[in-house]
Amino acid sequence: MIAVPPLLEVRNLHVTFPTPDGPILAVDDVSFTVEQGTTVGLVGESGSGKTTVGRALLKLTPSTATVSGEALYAGREVLSLREKEFRPLRREVQMIFQDPFNSLNPRQRVESIVAEPLEIHCREMSKSDRRARVAELLAQVGLPADAATRYPHEFSGGQRQRVGIARALAARPKFIVCDEPVSALDVSVQAQIVNLLQDLQEQLGLTYLFIAHDLAVVEHLSDQVLVLYRGKIVEAASAEAIYRAPQHEYTRRLLAAATA
Repeated sequence: MIAVPPLLEVRNLHVTFPTPDGPILAVDDVSFTVEQGTTVGLVGESGSGKTTVGRALLKLTPSTATVSGEALYAGREVLSLREKEFRPLRREVQMIFQDPFNSLNPRQRVESIVAEPLEIHCREMSKSDRRARVAELLAQVGLPADAATRYPHEFSGGQRQRVGIARALAARPKFIVCDEPVSALDVSVQAQIVNLLQDLQEQLGLTYLFIAHDLAVVEHLSDQVLVLYRGKIVEAASAEAIYRAPQHEYTRRLLAAATA
């Protein structure tokens, strides 16, 4: 049997930010792989560097940051690509952002928000095809058809995040970085969004890097969990092993906080 290479392989990722007091190493020698169709949970407290990892992989870090190492997506090294070279890949790699209110343009109707990736990456689509695709996406994420004509402020936080998910799915990506997609939501809504992401993964064969500060959030979603502390991975194991027998003291503290 021929071994299938991972969809994403990260090797020795470093990210440094300049400050008036000198450079800060936000991500320190991080390496991991994400297999096709699986979810890797990246967990750590605020300031641990987890969001910086996700943004670096999608080339969304500020231009002042220094990024080094390798990230092979489908066998192709992407960190060294210029924006023009990376742009065609943006159709395949997308991000769901943490704050569903600030990540949506309040002046745009939902139809325009969700259709924006289609206008950028699928220029061959007609306007009617884009409108049909938006309707399909809204239904897929559990929103009513009339959501297309409404503005973000007319929705609850959970509904706004569903709009963000629909936008991320628009161009039919393969890999999605979920950057704390439920941390800004009420606890009662968090499980609904996590369940939606699981259902979409099964239906569409998606691969996720799921970033969270709460171990409880990634427990049932992740195949593997990486624990990040001060920019370094201090523990990496299956979700089952992490919850059954955490090895690192920091992981145990996170687990205790999640179950308190």
